[in-house]
Amino acid sequence: MPFTIAAQVCYEEEIKKSRFQAIAVPVENEAAVKAFLEENKDITTTHQCWAWKIGHQVRFNDDGEPSGTAGRPILATIEGNELTNVLVLVNRWYGGVKLGTGGLVRAYGGSAGQCLLQAEKIELIEKKMAHFNCQFSEWSIFQYEMQQQGIEFQEQYTADGVAVELQLQVHQISELTDKIRDVTRGREHLKVVEEHD
Repeated sequence: MPFTIAAQVCYEEEIKKSRFQAIAVPVENEAAVKAFLEENKDITTTHQCWAWKIGHQVRFNDDGEPSGTAGRPILATIEGNELTNVLVLVNRWYGGVKLGTGGLVRAYGGSAGQCLLQAEKIELIEKKMAHFNCQFSEWSIFQYEMQQQGIEFQEQYTADGVAVELQLQVHQISELTDKIRDVTRGREHLKVVEEHD
């Protein structure tokens, strides 16, 4: 069962005069990662090292620290906590005392770990994209049904009726499939978009 974190958390500590600040944030996709890193660019830092994991995709960055001493330990902490859809950024303000490679690994991995300890872990609910069509007369029934279940949807009116695109949780698929079949008397079906990695 994959887990992510509920909300952004921060942790700060000083290690041999260097200040380390870890920020962990839930992310849905690479665009969210880029946006967060862009918003949190801080030119006062000596290094901004990060790692993220979304599904099977992982990336990390040492930002000028010796290779393998920052990004990889941060990633190891994310994976060690069995998290996904998470980005951890660790800022370092150098304080004049060299930590050595072992010290850096402990400092970056440790800051990330302490930060993630503060986060509330939540079960990552897998969502699927799907779509279906219906007639104008049937639309209000589906609209009500989807609002009741908290399903995100967008409708587009066509000459023949309504084309609906939606994002729903996996456990909601069979119920909505039955509803569409019943209301349209088997004329329409819910088509789930299968994503390919």
